[in-house]
Amino acid sequence: MIKRGRLESGGLILTVFLVTIALLMVISGFIGALLWAALAALLFQPLFQRLQANMPGRRNMASAVTLLIITVAVVIPALIISSLVVEQAAGVYTQIRSGQVNFATYFQRMHDGLPAQMQGLLDRSGFDSFEQTQARITQAVSSSASTLASRALSIGANAAAFLLAFGVGLYVTFFLLRDGEQIGPAIVRALPLEPAAAERLSERFVAVVRATIKGSGVVALVQGALGAITFWIVGLPAALLWGVLMAIAALLPAIGPAIIWGPVAVYLLATGDIWQSIVVIASGVFVIGLADNILRPLLVGRDTGLPDWLVLVTTLGGIDIVGLSGIVLGPLAAALFLTSWQILSEQRLEQPGRTPEAPSLEE
Repeated sequence: MIKRGRLESGGLILTVFLVTIALLMVISGFIGALLWAALAALLFQPLFQRLQANMPGRRNMASAVTLLIITVAVVIPALIISSLVVEQAAGVYTQIRSGQVNFATYFQRMHDGLPAQMQGLLDRSGFDSFEQTQARITQAVSSSASTLASRALSIGANAAAFLLAFGVGLYVTFFLLRDGEQIGPAIVRALPLEPAAAERLSERFVAVVRATIKGSGVVALVQGALGAITFWIVGLPAALLWGVLMAIAALLPAIGPAIIWGPVAVYLLATGDIWQSIVVIASGVFVIGLADNILRPLLVGRDTGLPDWLVLVTTLGGIDIVGLSGIVLGPLAAALFLTSWQILSEQRLEQPGRTPEAPSLEE
């Protein structure tokens, strides 16, 4: 009887595993849309609950209003900005192909504007043949622009698939908002873990998702917007495109937006645009740089429970594997990894004869 019970239990686990794999294969084309639908529902659940309190017994209406707010406040502005960025990227690519933008000339001007000692250091480092160096830089930039243009054309060619996934995402978001209070606890109860461990992992999941989106995401958008405004003030072309690049860089700890505005300021200084360089540096240090220190504590607090180096590595790895979704999935995987091992370590230490716990990686 015992063997039969074990066999049935093992068969059930195998069946659950197989049907889960089958389901993932069926919905694989909409994984990205479903992921962002779940993230949106999780992030805007407090707003839904507030609307629900003002509309007792009308969960459908509260969910619909929340979805409308998400569409107006997030989706539509994102689509508008994306179209403008693609337009500016295409314009830059056209200028490069036509010769209006010559990065080799800019590189030479920057080199000539540097002090003699720094020029000599560059020459001794293997950059004495500037014709070859300029050609490589022009080729690299042109290749990047070509890739960006091809991606834009690919998005246009797959517009129908994008609209379908977008519609599915909004549709699923509606139901996740409406039924999230029941779906979340049901998933936690179904996890094959002890209730305390499952609850702790779920709390960690929610905390990291909200910290990543509300903290890192919002702060990056603000820094990108400030960078775009700064570049527009000093007269740089494609200011919005540079601002988007700065927002992406702001998501990465230890790198940040300085990797964008720093070289721009050096170039402006080397080419004689003194006041423009001063404006970029002042804005980068006192406006863009301080935005993170001011906004992040107001949104989620300083402590996300993850070391900066781990956030950097997992974010880059996540982007490399799953694209834009890796911005959230990378740090989330790291947080769940650390929490899982910490729970396992604590459970092992509860057994007799164990040594005291070693310091946590999060400290």
